[in-house]
Amino acid sequence: MTALTKYMPIFEALRGYNREEARADILAGLTTAVMLIPQAMGYAMLAGLEPIYGLYAAVLPLIVYGFFGTSRQLAVGPVAMVSLLVAAGVGAIAQGGTEQYIALAVLLALMVGVIQLVMGIGRLGFLVNFLSHPVISGFTSAAALIIGLSQLKHLLGFNIPRSSFIHQTLGSAIANIDKTHFITLGIGVASIAILVVLKKVSPRFPRALAVVVFGSVAVWGLGLHDEGVKIVGDVPDGLPPLALPSLDFAAMKDLFPIAMAISLVGFMESIAVAKKYARQEKYEVDANKELVGLGLANIAGAFTKAYPVTGGFSRTAVNAQAGAKTGVASIITAVVVGVTLLMFTGWFYYLPKAVLAAIIMTAVFGLIDVAEVKHLFHVSRSELAMLLLTFVATLTLGIEEGIGIGVLASVAMLVFRTTRPHVAILGQLPGTTSYRNIDRFEEAKLVPGVLAVRLDAQLYFGNVNFLKETLDRLEKEQATTVKSVVIDASGINRIDASGESAFREVQSGYEERGIELHFANVKGPVRDLLKRSHFWNDMGEARFHLSVHDAVNAAKGAPVPPHPTSKRPEASKALSVAVAH
Repeated sequence: MTALTKYMPIFEALRGYNREEARADILAGLTTAVMLIPQAMGYAMLAGLEPIYGLYAAVLPLIVYGFFGTSRQLAVGPVAMVSLLVAAGVGAIAQGGTEQYIALAVLLALMVGVIQLVMGIGRLGFLVNFLSHPVISGFTSAAALIIGLSQLKHLLGFNIPRSSFIHQTLGSAIANIDKTHFITLGIGVASIAILVVLKKVSPRFPRALAVVVFGSVAVWGLGLHDEGVKIVGDVPDGLPPLALPSLDFAAMKDLFPIAMAISLVGFMESIAVAKKYARQEKYEVDANKELVGLGLANIAGAFTKAYPVTGGFSRTAVNAQAGAKTGVASIITAVVVGVTLLMFTGWFYYLPKAVLAAIIMTAVFGLIDVAEVKHLFHVSRSELAMLLLTFVATLTLGIEEGIGIGVLASVAMLVFRTTRPHVAILGQLPGTTSYRNIDRFEEAKLVPGVLAVRLDAQLYFGNVNFLKETLDRLEKEQATTVKSVVIDASGINRIDASGESAFREVQSGYEERGIELHFANVKGPVRDLLKRSHFWNDMGEARFHLSVHDAVNAAKGAPVPPHPTSKRPEASKALSVAVAH
């Protein structure tokens, strides 16, 4: 049982499983399935596939994730963002609607699954940290516009060439606006209105199913399909066949960038919502096991003609609100979809494509994150710039290029911030032994002849030159001659060999000019490296102090309390532990 619990988290969740929890899982599974079935069909259309492939992606992947995922509420399946990425990646290689297009979409599911599985086994979940929230927000908002407008052709009733650029989509729609099929438009607008109103009036109501029923009955009862309303038509019945995906290695090379993007973006979407509900339900979600669960779900899907899946925000919210307690809810959802494939696909014959377009448009336009723009405007203009850069790049250059530029911008910002860390000049607060940044505390007073500075970053090869240049500049800017420099190292969590060499150069330069260098608040890991390099001994124990006040007093020649490390080894050890933490 221990091995099963380790590799299949569902067995951990099922410990103490009772009838009440089983009833809740069944209800949640049924409720989520009602929402998933029309969504899956719509998202498959968004991915450039027939609606049936959305249902195929909602069977075996959900069962596999139910066993291997650590989230008890996450609702896995086709989602808008991944569907758009599939269309962008596969559409660049194959013509939509062809057997080659279907084969490549299935192959993409296999590639995404393998990438996520390898990342999970290799404990590489941290890689998603390079996708900062502003970048994801900018990318998601732009993609939502592209996704929504891509459905205009189904809403207006005439063909609009597929494009990842909204100006091309809008231009084509406006140029051919006289071809609008008004009955189709009426069905689509009515569906959007119903979805919006029901979301406000009764958020838990299965509004997607409501518009599916509304649209299908309207078309069937009024014979609107004979009037030119495009419908889903025949949907193949039966469960998806088990088959090995076609391995086209040349295509795999072309698909790899989009597979990597789907792996990371899909995981980000899943882990964000999974952690939210894990906190509410008071249990832990393991990011690396989540990668394994999603990876196995996509690999299994590839053997049943599914395209890539991940966890979705809206369905997970419905699943959680309906009372899901374990992965059993996901398995129940898959069973319901499977039964639908076996017995009820004929019910979708008269379903208008305009209704599926309405479901997609109302779902994705909610992803446009205006609130985050307002928040970042007040909190961090640099991160707002990253959001806008990613947003504009995605709209103007394309899906893959947009997220790539966003990631590069995140890394560039990280490098910039670490290579130019914050440095504060410290002054003494009157009547105290505390020292604070003189730019933030007007009452803080500089100590004549002593330059006290605080470094707020790890010291490594990327910022040592900035440190040396900053110390030289600050020394020249002082109104009085600097006789001593005190470096408050409380903000330095780590130092590498280049940082240690920089300290030696700084010390050597000060010594030549008759300036004493003192250190305060050196943390344990930094202290260990300085001792291993003998810099600590070369400087002398007396130059390292427990506080800035002690260091300043030593610099002024005032008496300083004996350093605890010079008295008892055990005290030194206890001090190192305390400072390190």
